[in-house]
Amino acid sequence: MIRKLAAVSLAIACTLSFSIGASAEAPAQQEAKPGGSTISWPADQVLPSFAKVKQLEVADIIDAPGDIKILLATLQGIVNRTEPRMYLLESKEEGKFTWLNDLDVPYKVRDNYWDIVKTFKSAVKGVIVYDPKVPDSINVATTIAGIKDAVVASPELAQKLAGAPYGLQVLDDLRGKFKDRLDAYTWQFDNLWSQTTHRMLIGLSPDTSVRLPDNNFASFKTIAQDTTQERDAKNRKVYDLDLTPYLGKDAVYLQFADAFTQDGWGTAVHEVTIKADGQEIAHFIPGTPEEEPFLYDRQSSQVSTGSGGHRFADNGRYFIYKFAAPAGTKQLTASVDMWNQYKVAASSEQPVSSEQKEPYGYLRDYAVANKAMVFWLDANVPEQLQLFERILSDVKPGTPYLGWFSNDVQGEFNSVEITSKHSVSVLAADWFSNLSVFSGTKMNANLPAPAIAPKLENKIYVTYTFSEGDNFQYNEHRLRVLWDDPNRGKVAVNWTSSPLLYDGAPVMLDHYLSTATANDQLIAGPSGAGYFYANAWPDSTFVPYLKQTNAYIKKTGMTIPYILNRVAGQNVPLSDTKIDAYANEYHAPGVFLSWEDRYGVEIKNGLPISTIQGISTVQDGQRILADAKAKWDGKSPLFVSLGLLAWSMTPTDVLALNSSLGAEFQAVRADQYFSLVREANGLPAKP
Repeated sequence: MIRKLAAVSLAIACTLSFSIGASAEAPAQQEAKPGGSTISWPADQVLPSFAKVKQLEVADIIDAPGDIKILLATLQGIVNRTEPRMYLLESKEEGKFTWLNDLDVPYKVRDNYWDIVKTFKSAVKGVIVYDPKVPDSINVATTIAGIKDAVVASPELAQKLAGAPYGLQVLDDLRGKFKDRLDAYTWQFDNLWSQTTHRMLIGLSPDTSVRLPDNNFASFKTIAQDTTQERDAKNRKVYDLDLTPYLGKDAVYLQFADAFTQDGWGTAVHEVTIKADGQEIAHFIPGTPEEEPFLYDRQSSQVSTGSGGHRFADNGRYFIYKFAAPAGTKQLTASVDMWNQYKVAASSEQPVSSEQKEPYGYLRDYAVANKAMVFWLDANVPEQLQLFERILSDVKPGTPYLGWFSNDVQGEFNSVEITSKHSVSVLAADWFSNLSVFSGTKMNANLPAPAIAPKLENKIYVTYTFSEGDNFQYNEHRLRVLWDDPNRGKVAVNWTSSPLLYDGAPVMLDHYLSTATANDQLIAGPSGAGYFYANAWPDSTFVPYLKQTNAYIKKTGMTIPYILNRVAGQNVPLSDTKIDAYANEYHAPGVFLSWEDRYGVEIKNGLPISTIQGISTVQDGQRILADAKAKWDGKSPLFVSLGLLAWSMTPTDVLALNSSLGAEFQAVRADQYFSLVREANGLPAKP
């Protein structure tokens, strides 16, 4: 794609067209459907608008099997393409009915979700059967479903759908068609890409962990736990654990988790030795082949080569080993080389493992409705990266990639750098529910007036910014939980959010704007109207992209961006060309940069750049601000920007932190903060 840009005229580049391009895409966006409205997707709009939602049939599928979830989600995509009429209850984090009630339209929750299938079966032309032996066939089936107005089903559900009262025949059966992931997506690109929209890309894991029972770990007993909240491995040693009380059944299960889930420094394990009556029955270093026979559930833990190799689990993550002792064993012991905030628990009862996978719905309704191609390619695997880049090279600059990447941290960093190099922005949206409904709403709230900055004094000005605003599903789920905290509004706080809510979920943006207090300010999540790394984005398309998306900045009032900027896995300063673009095209009064272990303000090319120092606990913030006060000379204002980890901190925590500060500190919003920074540095009040 970058090579193609050299031949594009300046006039075309400046408009940065988002037009459909191929005629094969027209049916997904333009064809009139029986009964009325169609999806609207003007050339200057990043995401499509659906017809107005008027009333809804609702299915509760939170506890439904995975094949039911994907069946209902793909049906929802077909139905809502014409007019949003189906809503799925898939999450209860923010409350099952919270957003549904905010839609303020009539709805009926069906006791039996099969009744909804019967209601809308006439909208469906058939069934696409996925291959349970090749999970990635689920994504290919989703793509075909969008093209053929079909639903996706397991082999078992396909049989049920063929019978009365549904009468849906199989259009494609993918069993035995693909040998592996790369084979599936190569075939898809060669055979289906030309039939799908090129205005968005969808990256979804084909399956996810089964929903674990609420009492899954009820039988586990804590046998060792860090109490000092260590972060620097000072407590590293070999811990001897007695597992004898858990003998008597088929196996002993040993779980390692995070003792302090709010700050991200959980258990790190380098070496494990298990002895039965003094005889070694297991010995391994995590990440080696010797570990695999004993790793019952790796969940979302990660392996590092540091410290000789270790497995770690931060925040709410964990991993479980399974050890089967020889019959008649009288004593079972574990010797574990570990450190940091470890929490070790044991049980003789077998828990359900997150290694059990099943299909899921969420964003699939949106993919089907828009006839988008769905894939899941790992940028860390050379063969998959090659295909990933072929796809990225075949879309226009500014195309959004909705979904996510492989779960490890490097998967995110590497993938976002690659998409940025191809002028593609990312919207983390794999757990966004009912996007085909929320895209049929409107924003009615007026934008709040800018806050007046206080008189500049010799104070320590602190601005607090919640993280995760690039994350579209965070806007739907976790942000709503934080927003409903009764202590919100008592301290000035910046809330990163996605300007593209204006297209994708106007009613959500409307809620946040209309209920914001004078102390709440929405700013753009990394790194503007989408998640990207500015320096990695080609200069030739960056200014046109900012010009195109500046309309969303104006419509949402998110005039200040929080920027993440990584190259080769490292946070780096903004280049001069990118600084100029943010100043002159984004018209930012200042920008927040990175997530670091330090804070500071620089003026580059007339643009204030404030580095964010991340914190995950009240204690982190108190320590940093106490240190800032100790080093401050009191002769001029000091500016400190703290990033609040949204998964561990709340407005109540911010109130506790801010209330603990002395009179020399003053919390301000982002607009006030940069106004004061500009005044202190002799810059014009407006950029």
